Amino acid sequence: MNDIIFLASAGEPVTRTPLYVLMVYMGLLLALGILSSRFFRGTSKDYFVASQSIGPFMLLMSVFGTTMTGFALVGSSGKAFSQGIGTYGLMASWSGLLHSAVFFAIGIKLWSFGKKYGYVTQIQFFRDRFDSKQLGYLLFPILVLLIIPYLLVGLISVMKVVQPITSGMFPDTFGLPDKVLPNGKSIPHPLSGGVPGWLSGLIVSTVVLFYVFFGGVRSAVWANTFQTVVFMITGVVAFYMIADKLGGVASAAEIVKNHAPDKLIREGSIGNWHFFSYLLIPLSVGMFPHLFQHWLTAKNAKSFRLTVIAHPICIAIVWVPCILIGIWAAGLYAAGDLRIPPLPGGGPNANAALATMVRSLVENPLLSGLLMSGILAAIMSSLDSQFVCLGTMFTNDVVVAAVGKEKYSDRQLIFLSRAFIVVIVLVSYFMALYLQGSSVFSLGVWCFSGFAALFPLVFAAVYWKRASLGGAVGCILATLVSWCYFFYQDIFLDAGAGHGEYLVQGVMPVTFVFLASAAGMILGSLLTAPPSKETIKKFFPTLS
Repeated sequence: MNDIIFLASAGEPVTRTPLYVLMVYMGLLLALGILSSRFFRGTSKDYFVASQSIGPFMLLMSVFGTTMTGFALVGSSGKAFSQGIGTYGLMASWSGLLHSAVFFAIGIKLWSFGKKYGYVTQIQFFRDRFDSKQLGYLLFPILVLLIIPYLLVGLISVMKVVQPITSGMFPDTFGLPDKVLPNGKSIPHPLSGGVPGWLSGLIVSTVVLFYVFFGGVRSAVWANTFQTVVFMITGVVAFYMIADKLGGVASAAEIVKNHAPDKLIREGSIGNWHFFSYLLIPLSVGMFPHLFQHWLTAKNAKSFRLTVIAHPICIAIVWVPCILIGIWAAGLYAAGDLRIPPLPGGGPNANAALATMVRSLVENPLLSGLLMSGILAAIMSSLDSQFVCLGTMFTNDVVVAAVGKEKYSDRQLIFLSRAFIVVIVLVSYFMALYLQGSSVFSLGVWCFSGFAALFPLVFAAVYWKRASLGGAVGCILATLVSWCYFFYQDIFLDAGAGHGEYLVQGVMPVTFVFLASAAGMILGSLLTAPPSKETIKKFFPTLS
């Protein structure tokens, strides 16, 4: 195997064709942004929810695309590299079932409320449901706090993908010093000559900002549809080409069996209760504010049918190849046939596993460029939705809620949203630069844990007429306090050091945060006054 994998050595010419392909792809995105902006109707409703005109296929692509970020591709392959095949069971199998269930049970209900009462944000629904303007001011900073890590997952993934694939292309401009081994010998740095993270992150942020700035959520939906098709096709192609290079799936599995057999054991370092506690993570889609915004774009309730049915299939198409590529990378690395870029503190950078496999095994530079474009498509299809969502929330849930919608014209509302989007892009970019050594998978899990813990809030709001403002506040505060406590233990006190993952009594911290949240909702509702008759009649007309 030693003649297959190693990256180009110093002085060996490296074609820049993959980078040129990526540049063409970025150009197509910019052109798509310009085209979609021509359909922009100039109203705030069109900017925020595309005038609720999106049909079944584009709804499926936009919803699926916005849930598949760097966490699903870069993070899953990196997690599989570290922990093995059990990674698929942790997230993909649960997600395939639960996402569709949430879309059916929660998404259609919220769409109907949005259609009936003109909501464009999640917080507007909660304010009306619990009859409290102040609730929005409590919830807004918490949702922003949780979305920021989601944005960072995408941007860090960009930085980790582009540099390994472009290594050696610019030895004079982005060269790095050779690495000195313990025996005194020097080897070329595996990232030398690659486009650095600060530049790739800046380019991607600028491209996404461009098309969402002008077209809002309509441009995001169009771009998501295009990018989702791209990354699903290129993911399958990457899997086929890498498997073929390794002699087929059976041969690749044999390499892992011989050199990293622990990666093929379902349990590995994952206990049963640890495994089942991941069941809670996919519930996060019920509270994603950017997903709520995409639900509101649907033309009618029937538009959800395709999403509910096809979403699990789409997840399998994306996750299975990424998980297997990560496992194969672990086998090749253990055999000494794959050089993974190291972390600053030593050890392989699992985030770079997918990019390194593509860079090393896909010999056709044109296809390598297409595959790199596909990986970035998955990442960017979430970034755009999140940027638009934050701008929409700031405009409607902070500014308009404080002074009233009648004080602003549609043009002014759109300007406010665009201005906040620019600020968020800048803040996210610089935070990603600072945290680019962080684990994409771990950062994503903490983000999803927070949203999953808030699931009792939306579920009770939709299905429990006794759910009151006191319960909502109890739910939110319990989530905030418990999530911050466990996050501090893991990230700042490094409680999970040496174990690969921070667990509490053998389960994910989200288990306890979710229980605290549910208890806050139930006890808070039962111990405080119920909602008014007007509120119950508004949201539960058949029960009032």
